[in-house]
Amino acid sequence: MADPLLYVDGDFRDPRAPLVSALDHGMTVGDGVFETCEILDGRVFALTRHLRRLQRSAVGLGLDPPDEGDVREAVAAVEQRWGAGGGLGRLRITWTAGYGPLGSDRSGGPGTLIVAAVAANQPTPVRVVVVPWIRNERSAIVGLKTTSYAENVVALAHAQERGAAEVIFANGRDELCEGTGTNVFVERADAIVTPPLNSGCLAGVTRGLVLEWASDAGIEVREETLPLSAIHDCAHAALTSSTRGMTPIVAVDEREIDPGPLTLLMADEFDRRSREELDP
Repeated sequence: MADPLLYVDGDFRDPRAPLVSALDHGMTVGDGVFETCEILDGRVFALTRHLRRLQRSAVGLGLDPPDEGDVREAVAAVEQRWGAGGGLGRLRITWTAGYGPLGSDRSGGPGTLIVAAVAANQPTPVRVVVVPWIRNERSAIVGLKTTSYAENVVALAHAQERGAAEVIFANGRDELCEGTGTNVFVERADAIVTPPLNSGCLAGVTRGLVLEWASDAGIEVREETLPLSAIHDCAHAALTSSTRGMTPIVAVDEREIDPGPLTLLMADEFDRRSREELDP
């Protein structure tokens, strides 16, 4: 696989070169936030929504958010280098607290902005496993997209050891919550249902667009508190994320399930609308 494009401090850099201080607080304690966006035909999809969430995450973590103009300039440079013929891609915007102490205190210095892009594969139906760990819906960072991803790394390794590509978390109330980097939807006869944000799940950009766009396709999509057992009992389910769109789940643990008709219809609607509206 080709090396990612990496843009730092106003220029493209060698992705294998040391560029960030070893004492950057994003490195030492995971004190940072990020966004992952899809690159479609050389352009970043839904950039404004991602930048709004990046700002919310930074403020929620107690960081001064990055200058939006600086971020947009970096993204535009990567788009130009990527080009319309660059194929499907994934772009990541990372913002950390910058240089800091080895502990949890902050130095209050300038933050670190990193924008990187890498080629992505077309999403395919996915197998999931329900993991024995939970999302803490009362966490200090609930709803924030932070760089503190160690529990996701452990959970995803657990899934991959079992032949799956994503996990499903419950929350502390034994309710259906989310995946490591995805929102989960359960399809019923009349609607597609997803856990509400008070479950502790992230307010995914794709999740939000599915909720907004579903009516145009004649599909009811609603937020509803669901027990964890809903993912075990459902006939159809799906995941959403910025790099997956809406993707059917085809197995939960060892139980095989079929893609649902509403899921497939909404997936087609999302694909169509995302190509017609670059920054909805």
